[in-house]
Amino acid sequence: MKFVDLAQIEVEAGNGGNGCVSFHREKFVPKGGPDGGDGGNGGNVVFLANAQLHTLQDIRYRKKYKAENGHSGEGNNCSGKKGHDTVIQVPVGTLIRDRETDLILADMLEDGQDVVIAKGGNGGWGNQHFATPTNRVPRFAKPGLPGEIRQLELELKILADVGLVGLPNAGKSTLLSVLSAARPKIANYPFTTLVPNLGIVRYGDYRSFVMADIPGLIEGAHSGKGLGVQFLRHIQRTRVLVFLIDVNETDIPLCYEMLKKELMLYDPELLSKPRIVCVSKIDTAPEIEVPPLPGKEALIPISSASRKNLDKLINTIVKYLQE
Repeated sequence: MKFVDLAQIEVEAGNGGNGCVSFHREKFVPKGGPDGGDGGNGGNVVFLANAQLHTLQDIRYRKKYKAENGHSGEGNNCSGKKGHDTVIQVPVGTLIRDRETDLILADMLEDGQDVVIAKGGNGGWGNQHFATPTNRVPRFAKPGLPGEIRQLELELKILADVGLVGLPNAGKSTLLSVLSAARPKIANYPFTTLVPNLGIVRYGDYRSFVMADIPGLIEGAHSGKGLGVQFLRHIQRTRVLVFLIDVNETDIPLCYEMLKKELMLYDPELLSKPRIVCVSKIDTAPEIEVPPLPGKEALIPISSASRKNLDKLINTIVKYLQE
């Protein structure tokens, strides 16, 4: 399944049904008066968050959604039926933005959350409402009002407790596969991760957290270089950031500063999150001494292959999450 995290669509709520012009017809009642019913309201366009969905793929390829129009009123004071709502299911973590005003209309953060994005038009009044002492035979009714039309941009930001950040081939996917049941693509060349991957890391008795692996960042990622800019949005919702730096990098502190800079240039708020720095693949260079990093970030040398210090990493993550 292709991972799609952006979509642009048009939604149109249903128009209200027209009010009815009708007069009561009954034997031996020559002047029954107006009895035109009201039109039904138009259907709404409703968004529903569904935790079973993980991509906007189905929505992206259908450009327009329209709710049903309300039914017109009828004689004998019968109101028209309301139009059926159109319900659009989206993954949890979807941000709904009005493209014309750039306003955020909804942030779908919980499974089962629903919100009306486009409201159906009200039905028109039938002529029964317009009888007066001076106009006992009104021959007009109100038309239904049009439903709202919106141009929307949907942006999926996956929800995870921990986000893995690093250069391509730093070992993020391997770490995720070792700590969880996720099976991301792993290969000995850069950019093997083309989409974000999620895994559930279990610890203790019946406790767990969600870890996200995004495609590797390179210098200039914030401005569109490489693949990272397409997926940096996904670490905006994480609570803790884990930086992975290959022990074989020629300048580990410089690499860390570059990664921090890319995050800052994309969204300065990212650097306010708790950070853990892991020097990965230490089994491949056991003689190398890991230099200290500037700042107070926790630094943990790890090996996914031998599982060295992975318990320490999990305990540190849990500590930050609990705080």
